[in-house]
Amino acid sequence: MQDTQYDAEWVAGHFDRLGNDEWERLVKTPVDEVSLHVHSHYLTRHVPKGSRVLEIGAGAGRFTQLLAALDVRVTVVDISPEQLALNRHYAAEYGFAHAVDDWQVADICELKAIDDEAFDVVVAYGGPLSYVLDRRVTALQECVRVLQPGGTLLAGVMSLWGSAHARMDGVLGIPVADNQRIVATGDIVEGSFPQAKHFMHMFRSAEFRALLTEANLQVLAISASNCLSLGWNDLLREIRSDVEKWQELLRMEVEACAEPGCLDMGTHLIGVARRPE
Repeated sequence: MQDTQYDAEWVAGHFDRLGNDEWERLVKTPVDEVSLHVHSHYLTRHVPKGSRVLEIGAGAGRFTQLLAALDVRVTVVDISPEQLALNRHYAAEYGFAHAVDDWQVADICELKAIDDEAFDVVVAYGGPLSYVLDRRVTALQECVRVLQPGGTLLAGVMSLWGSAHARMDGVLGIPVADNQRIVATGDIVEGSFPQAKHFMHMFRSAEFRALLTEANLQVLAISASNCLSLGWNDLLREIRSDVEKWQELLRMEVEACAEPGCLDMGTHLIGVARRPE
């Protein structure tokens, strides 16, 4: 990779190497479970029963499984052949293959095999718009192209300040000049710092909203993926077995994450937007 240029081959290889870790990513810790709940909340609210759904960057299938429970038809797309194979595997193992019409290897920037206006809903959770770096406008245009007028996009991107909030020890562990460059641009690219495991663009919430509105989308909701509980894994482990407390935490998280003052405090940003009729 050079500068901020998107490298599809690197992204595919990265997720091939991640393998089954991608399936475990949102259930490893109670904080991860909170993030999964917030993402699920927006799927439940904005994906109508019977919808034709394109899930881009579906990975091993955590969100595919949630979509299947909403009684929709899903076309699963991922740039990683390994992740796509895992999605098929878990769909069979956990009984959600009945909801999947097809599995396709494809790049979010080049959805050539998919017709215009083919889907009622496009879901791009997990950060595909972040991983494409400088091609994020092109990727979003492709999402809109395959979406019916009046259809809904649900997208997740990495959060700049939320990532710093979650990983302050790592942030302060890199040279100051490198950190200042990352904060100024939002870009983690080759050469940013030696420990980098991901190359991506991290968004401020205002920037994410602008990306959606500049694509002529009507923004219905923007949320952090988590904020209140982000640094409290030990406490969450204590209350995880208390159903009443856990449910109250999840309720508070959903409400807080949508507050304007909390948008930049989660590891991801969730955007819900509608294509005009």
